[in-house]
Amino acid sequence: MIEFNDIKKSFTSGAVRTDVLKGVTFKVNKGEFAAIMAPSGTGKTTLLNVLGCLMKASSGSYLFEDQDIETLNDDQLSGIRNKKIGFVFQTFNLLERTSALDNVLLPLVYSDVYPADATKKASRLIESVGLKDRINYKPSELSGGQQQRVAIARALINDPAVILADEPTGNLDSNSAKEIMEIFKTLHKEGRTIIVVTHDINVARSAERIVYLKDGKVEKEEVLK
Repeated sequence: MIEFNDIKKSFTSGAVRTDVLKGVTFKVNKGEFAAIMAPSGTGKTTLLNVLGCLMKASSGSYLFEDQDIETLNDDQLSGIRNKKIGFVFQTFNLLERTSALDNVLLPLVYSDVYPADATKKASRLIESVGLKDRINYKPSELSGGQQQRVAIARALINDPAVILADEPTGNLDSNSAKEIMEIFKTLHKEGRTIIVVTHDINVARSAERIVYLKDGKVEKEEVLK
């Protein structure tokens, strides 16, 4: 489903060029649960941005479902982000004055066609992450773990090809973190493709395979199960 081939990304400020990604190569198959393990300062954020089609690489090729991402324009990239990738962020990124239900519905606002059964689908997703009784609560009325559950439901609303999670337990206590990773495991068992980017080895070990990133390159891979 996803194939990085010798991906490089550099940034230039004046006469200074900084090489962040220095030839990253890896694959993620459909239905796989993969973790990208990367300490802070090793290119994790840049890798995530390229992976999520938020920026293009400087060189190399990125194939998403056999489509060359580097050949797409901004509108096409936006379409992939909206329809093909479900994002889950460390900081949840929920609208504070909006209910859990409306937060989950938000990605559909940017879709070509707003489904007639959108509210019913969003309600089912909220129920599936264990928040049936919190459907009309605002983020300020929810715990961190509950907010992340809403974010996961939001990531699923467009039935994406892949769920991309950036440090999904970074702002949670250990019990909430464990519960969130159990949700990802359940989604994986249902056939979802999941990529978690993290610096936490305990989170990474919830996956089937870990890709270790160091100094802008893949250092090694580890198959867990």
